[in-house]
Amino acid sequence: MKYFALVWSSLKRKKTRTILTLLSIFVAFLLYGLLCAVKEAFTAGVTMAGANRLIVRHKVSLIMSLPVSYQQRMQNIPGVDSVVHFTWFNGIYQNEPKNFFGSFPFELEPFLKIYPEYTIPEDQKQAFLKTRNGAIVGRTLLNRFKWKIGDRISLVSPIWPNKSGGAWDFDIVGIFDAAKNKKNIDTSGFYFRYDYFDEGRSIGTGMVTWYAVSVKDPDKAESIAKAIDEEFANSPYETKAEPEGAFMQGFAQQIGDIGAILVGILSAVFFTILLVAGNTMSQSVRERIEELGVLKAMGFTNERVLALVLAESCLLTCVGGLIGLGAAWAFTSQGSPVPSMLPVFYLPVRYIGIGVGIVFALGLVAGIVPALQAMRLQIAVALRKNG
Repeated sequence: MKYFALVWSSLKRKKTRTILTLLSIFVAFLLYGLLCAVKEAFTAGVTMAGANRLIVRHKVSLIMSLPVSYQQRMQNIPGVDSVVHFTWFNGIYQNEPKNFFGSFPFELEPFLKIYPEYTIPEDQKQAFLKTRNGAIVGRTLLNRFKWKIGDRISLVSPIWPNKSGGAWDFDIVGIFDAAKNKKNIDTSGFYFRYDYFDEGRSIGTGMVTWYAVSVKDPDKAESIAKAIDEEFANSPYETKAEPEGAFMQGFAQQIGDIGAILVGILSAVFFTILLVAGNTMSQSVRERIEELGVLKAMGFTNERVLALVLAESCLLTCVGGLIGLGAAWAFTSQGSPVPSMLPVFYLPVRYIGIGVGIVFALGLVAGIVPALQAMRLQIAVALRKNG
């Protein structure tokens, strides 16, 4: 630390150049943080998928329905712990397409058993079970529209018209929250009672879109999935059962390999920043050849000169990079800017740790060549060149 003033004064020599380099590094790590948050948003379903959960859908396509009577038949298969069904409602609020969000008729008690990562107060749970048109809203969705318990919400579904020909009315009676220490849980959903939905819809009575099945032994999930498909083989509604993670991965891959896209973009960005930072350090060393010669004449060893130049490079990248990571974390902590598209939006700690590692690696790589040149510099050559 006793040489900090010397290192800092070297960076202040060309203030405009240093500031521009810092801004470049700042933008690079801000972009890194935001892209990592976006990746986490697209792969949240895969991350939260339980090893003991299966998804059962129509064998042909997810858009095709299955009979609600399949629930009890699946429940009777050995190794199955619990079964809950979902139906894609496609609710739209205030007749505005931009106010679309995930909405599902379901059964609450088996849902809470299969998905312990969601919590709801007991009094709200009982209110839902007693209110025929009751709805439970995820915390993210509630905050998005500034709803509160007791509000009446009207939704229009282009898939499921109401027998009355009008909108579907729901009373908000509960709020879904993520369990403690669970950050990657999607709380943007809107859930309501299946019996209310099934009696009110004009088409498709007795049908659901997919099932979630929890198994008693995760090691037997594959054999249970096979048993489920065999149960409904050669029926009018054949099924495809698969692990929840594989089901969610299929959705994520519809827009491409998010990880490969992220690596490609960031590789180009960091390579460019490496050239910028390396050029800054090379120019800085060339402009201080005489000063470096004086330092060596005063007794600074080659290793100490090497360390000073590397410290200067690392300080440059640390100031810009850590501020960029901090800005990305602060931005993502405010919640998703587009909750309808990215309901889960945060920067995981592991990506911050990786970013910090990249900051120091960038500083070392950008500064190593100029540092070696400074270390090998001969005193007589340095003083004669600028004398």
